[in-house]
Amino acid sequence: MVQRQFPNPAELLELMRFKKPEFDGRKRRLDAALTIDDLRTIAKRRTPKAAFDYTDGAAEGELSLTRARQAFQDVEFHPGILRPAPTVDTAVEILGGPSALPFGIAPTGFTRLMQTEGEVAGAGAAAAAGIPFTLSTLGTTSIEGVKAANPHGRNWFQLYVMRDREISYELARRAAAAGFDTLQFTVDTPVAGARLRDKRNGFSIPPQLTLGTIVNAIPRPWWWYDFLTTPKLEFASLSSTGGTVGELLDAAMDPTISYDDLAVIRDIWPGKIVIKGVQNVEDSVRLRDAGVDGIVLSNHGGRQLDRAPIPFHLLPEVRRAVGDEFTVMIDTGIMNGADIVASVALGADFTLIGRAYLYGLMAGGRAGVDRTIAILRSEIERTMRLLGVSSLAELEPAHVTQLTRLVPVARAASDAVVR
Repeated sequence: MVQRQFPNPAELLELMRFKKPEFDGRKRRLDAALTIDDLRTIAKRRTPKAAFDYTDGAAEGELSLTRARQAFQDVEFHPGILRPAPTVDTAVEILGGPSALPFGIAPTGFTRLMQTEGEVAGAGAAAAAGIPFTLSTLGTTSIEGVKAANPHGRNWFQLYVMRDREISYELARRAAAAGFDTLQFTVDTPVAGARLRDKRNGFSIPPQLTLGTIVNAIPRPWWWYDFLTTPKLEFASLSSTGGTVGELLDAAMDPTISYDDLAVIRDIWPGKIVIKGVQNVEDSVRLRDAGVDGIVLSNHGGRQLDRAPIPFHLLPEVRRAVGDEFTVMIDTGIMNGADIVASVALGADFTLIGRAYLYGLMAGGRAGVDRTIAILRSEIERTMRLLGVSSLAELEPAHVTQLTRLVPVARAASDAVVR
């Protein structure tokens, strides 16, 4: 029989813990975001559909992006027990310099479209966190503007080879003069991928005021206020604007780029050079032998060739093929600090975040980017402690199993014969 009594007022008072109200709406929203997906939800609510879909979407059926994210979800960790890790060291040495965390901010185009602070917010947050920031050729803040936002931190520059080669060469020279220490030479965009969300939305650069965009703007007046009361949205490094993203890319990019172009860029660029957009083992080995400083395994966030290889699945085989001394980085699909830990365990020297950073930017400007970094840092540190490792150097392939959903037909048939 349960014995009941009247509640004791003193005991009730002990249970009452009221939070101090937070009147800053931005801070309240961001504090409530516990994951990158939470930031994505806020970003979708606060950003016009065309701009959000440009960020969130991928090419054609968006299978490459879906598969890349699924690959990280299909990870099984193997923690060690009775291995205390009361503190963890998340710092790495990458491409001749330090990073406080095993990830940096990837190059993203049209960034001020997502939120008016754009690359300045990303570069400032990267500086505060002690991680590299990468400026895109299609950025909306100048090379010199990013340097001013991150004067003492590490700035990287992502380069496309244009039909007019001299434009690309001059950008490389400007970035070198501004003290950018690493060049990401991107090779997976000879032509634009078919980004169907953009076509369906009639998305263009700069955004056009149509009946549809005006209706979509009604619940998001703050975005349009920022857009209409800040400097014109245009490429900081290019003069070409007006048209869909695909039209702009096809007009600017040259589908004939080759190793000859790499040789020219190598002669121009005085710092480290990595090749971004590598998608097979053979190219990884060939580029190592060509003398570049590293590669980024990437399918461009699923925005170019749909059904392209999953970078995270390629990672272990590429690492075995190129050896331990060659720098291998990875992007595409990273939405959690555990994704980054798994990548390092399987051989990545470093990772790059694109959409995760932009979700934070859209959710809250510079403060939102800071929140993205804080969330990922917390997830990395917690995952490392639960695995029983105190430093990134202690992570190894034995800590991770890649569970497979997509098995090549030939391999599946071979396994069946063995059985």
